[in-house]
Amino acid sequence: MTIREKIRQLADQYAARLTCVIDARVTEMQEDDVSHYLIYRVLGISAREGHLIRVMFYYPNRTQAIRIQETLETLYEGVGGQYDYGDAAWSYVRDKTTIDLKKIIAKIAVERTS
Repeated sequence: MTIREKIRQLADQYAARLTCVIDARVTEMQEDDVSHYLIYRVLGISAREGHLIRVMFYYPNRTQAIRIQETLETLYEGVGGQYDYGDAAWSYVRDKTTIDLKKIIAKIAVERTS
């Protein structure tokens, strides 16, 4: 087997592994809680483009992302800070401003996508 053939074989092996990882991630993303797309819809960002942006008003449902958010929460609390996510984040905004931002954004999203 020539060097070129060996490199091609190695490239094929890596490509096959990469395809498996990408396919698994696409499946995982399809199972995500897509409620965070509400903000994207208000901004006129498509669902496809939304995968490139992350707004954390919502608590993620993938195991790794949940662990990251829990770590962030622990870090903030460890330095005397406050970390709000999901409904708690929306409540924090509503409590501090008396404005139900989630309700307003949801209405705008419906208007823009209806």
